[in-house]
Amino acid sequence: MRQRRSGAAAVAVLLAAASLTACTMGGGDDDDDETSSTTDSAGIPDAALAVMNEERYANSRWQIYVEDLESGDVLVDYFGDAMAEPGSFVKTYSAGAAWLEFGADSTLTTPVKASGEIVDGVLEGDLILVGQGDLTMGGRTKPDGTVSITDLDHNDANPLPGATLTPEDPLTGLNDLATQVKASGIDSVSGDVIVDDRLFTGELAGQPVTPININQNIIDILITPGAAEGDPATGELIPAVAPWTLTVDVETVEAGGTTALDDPVDTGDGRLTVTGTIAADADPTLKVYVFDDPATFARTAFIEALDRAGVTVTADPIAANPDAALPTEDEVAQLPAVAELESLPLSEEVTYVMKISYNRGAQTLICRLAVVGGSKDCDDGMAVAGEIWQDAGLDTTGAALIDGSGLPGNFITAKNAAQVQRIMAERPDADLWLDTLPIMGVDGSLTTVQADSDAAGKVFAKTGTLAAFDAFNTRFRIVTKTLGGVIEAESGRTLLFTVIMNNAFASPEDYIDAVFQANDDVGAIAAAIQQEY
Repeated sequence: MRQRRSGAAAVAVLLAAASLTACTMGGGDDDDDETSSTTDSAGIPDAALAVMNEERYANSRWQIYVEDLESGDVLVDYFGDAMAEPGSFVKTYSAGAAWLEFGADSTLTTPVKASGEIVDGVLEGDLILVGQGDLTMGGRTKPDGTVSITDLDHNDANPLPGATLTPEDPLTGLNDLATQVKASGIDSVSGDVIVDDRLFTGELAGQPVTPININQNIIDILITPGAAEGDPATGELIPAVAPWTLTVDVETVEAGGTTALDDPVDTGDGRLTVTGTIAADADPTLKVYVFDDPATFARTAFIEALDRAGVTVTADPIAANPDAALPTEDEVAQLPAVAELESLPLSEEVTYVMKISYNRGAQTLICRLAVVGGSKDCDDGMAVAGEIWQDAGLDTTGAALIDGSGLPGNFITAKNAAQVQRIMAERPDADLWLDTLPIMGVDGSLTTVQADSDAAGKVFAKTGTLAAFDAFNTRFRIVTKTLGGVIEAESGRTLLFTVIMNNAFASPEDYIDAVFQANDDVGAIAAAIQQEY
């Protein structure tokens, strides 16, 4: 067990606002110039400067850092030591710490334990599904054993349009476990089915982060327009698990009309309602509902899987998870396993987290590190991650982190982010790590970014986005847009880079477009660096 260091330090960082003008570039107020790493734009390609000087970034602050992997030469250091919020780029720290601690090939084993004797096919006791923090539970495994992803994941379906589902059955893992239970000689369970989710406890943005993850603890709702304007839309729940039902109060409007679906609402007793409009020519549109009680959902889904496998359970399948009836954790550990599910390798889990920026997945990795440190509190995993990075040679004072996903309140320097990539790039499994990052113009959160540029396919980088509402001016603020990772430069050099933009503004009606524009703009800067060096 890793020994956790005691004590904590409280650090406050005040970052002054900055602006870029068409003629000159500023990294901060005059008082900052003495401590910033540079106060000019030396090394930044002209094409990148042109992007940074666009009017939409008139009130923005930038940090850019680029160094050569082989020689260590610093090519660009534009306020590389200034702290800034990086958004989801923080996942490189959380996923990287898990990678360093557990290894890319490591897997988890989720067991089903039998708490009683099996007599003539009857388990005279309970079945216990013991959550271990498996991110996909077999529900995203492709035939070749790799993780299945889409360019915009279902976790982001409510805030962002265009999310799609993978073709795999999200209940695959539970079906596998149920089949094993049947093969173990159990035909019926006289006791109960219980999900043991005591390994760790946490939450992220008000949503639980737990050791049990079935369909990422989400129920997907696919809304399909009616055949013609005025016809009611239809809906489908994926996966279909009791007691959840769906009411669709969505009007089909004219082809080319506005598709505007409200987020699903639980109106009681598992009844989900979706309201709004959908264009007659629209593709099926995805919305999601995130469970506040993942263990109960997993229990019901497992009981239904047992039924499909021919195992009868007498307990109420839609009752709340009876965790109070669990034996102690030590006692559960000693019980015989009647079924086991092996997770994807960590490299595939990290690929899922990084490519689509899976927030609760990244935080789950931090929870797993908390367990390594002897704690059930996910928050304690951050200190463990810090120890891991210190042991790997990172100057951890270049980051101030509060969670593994990249919510508001995390700060890093552009230089420190590049140091993270250097540590990973110097490992024997560097290529495997590189493959987890979105590839510009190819996949994940960078699929549409600079897809037609000469740099497409040569920039491997994690994105980061934060946004807030400016009530004073009734506009939106893009708090951060970050891009950082590895560039295969035109010259053949391998470059480590970070680009961070803080504070751009957009009207409510232009906000989504502005976010995507900012995403492409930091990509354009990376592309300029790729071509320049």
